[in-house]
Amino acid sequence: MTVTARINIESPTGLRIVRELEKHKKVVQLEFEKPLGIDSTPRKLIPAEEVFEEMWDKLSELYGVDMRKV
Repeated sequence: MTVTARINIESPTGLRIVRELEKHKKVVQLEFEKPLGIDSTPRKLIPAEEVFEEMWDKLSELYGVDMRKV
């Protein structure tokens, strides 16, 4: 049998309950909701490599020089 519970981990009591459940790894599997963005939609995670590529592109466009070669 499986039980699903929603625990508010923003309160000290909720955090205490989650810590206690984490001690029982053989019988408890915890699943955490993905954080939501400002507009209540799930956040999109972007790999660091893509972030740096986009950063170099924007800097190159801003300064008019290929910043990767400077």
